[in-house]
Amino acid sequence: MPGPKDLDPSSSPRALLGSELRHAREKAGLSQDELGLRLFVSGSFIGQLEAGTRRMQPEYARMLDEVLETGGFFLRNCKAAAKSKYEECFEDAAEAEAQATGIRQYAPLLIPGLLQTSAYARAVNRAYDPTTPEETVQGWTEGRMARTRLLDHPTKPLFWAVLDEAALRRETGGREVMAEALRHIADLGRRSRVIVQVLPLSSGAHAAMGGALKLMEFEDAPPLVYYEGARIGRLEDDPATVAQMRFVFDLLVASALSQEKSLALIGSLAQDYAHEEHP
Repeated sequence: MPGPKDLDPSSSPRALLGSELRHAREKAGLSQDELGLRLFVSGSFIGQLEAGTRRMQPEYARMLDEVLETGGFFLRNCKAAAKSKYEECFEDAAEAEAQATGIRQYAPLLIPGLLQTSAYARAVNRAYDPTTPEETVQGWTEGRMARTRLLDHPTKPLFWAVLDEAALRRETGGREVMAEALRHIADLGRRSRVIVQVLPLSSGAHAAMGGALKLMEFEDAPPLVYYEGARIGRLEDDPATVAQMRFVFDLLVASALSQEKSLALIGSLAQDYAHEEHP
């Protein structure tokens, strides 16, 4: 497994912790795989901790201190590195997303967060819990909009989304909100900032009937797949699982409309919403 490049310790507490972990591991003369065996995890998991794409949990910090004889350093500092503005079920995925060089996502029920507009995000967040105070919903929405700034860079990360047609036809926040949201996606696609394909309802059964998935690739860490449900989320780094989910995504791409036809459909639906012709 190739070693990671030097991290910038000043970039974040998580990057600092990862840099220190790599230093301590190398000082102990252990490879990532060898250290992983001591912690009953994979070598790729250790690589993700060192690259900062994984949040260090207290139980692993405690074991690292024991194996590497670091005098409690990792346990003392893992809490600072774990601080996040996102909900617990999503914080690891959001941190990994921010460092990914490539993101491939299938969204069956809603527009993916990176493609959302503020009004659409607010409607989704409000629907999650109708009794939540307005300031909390606003905080969630601002956090989601902060994530969309990843796409401000002209080329990185590569973002490839397969959107289920059902997500585009589910009226979320009202017709005006949907028209704006779909125009935003079409604009990103036409500016070649993202690759967007629509999986039409006419495609019938497909490889991802079980739900949403997100694949993330990194320059200096193994790839991850993220599964998401209602108030739950899980990152998986098992190479066989990641490879299988990449195959699933490839099957979805094969069943989806071309990018040109997808953007035409999205634009047509946006016009329908704007003129109240959406069935």
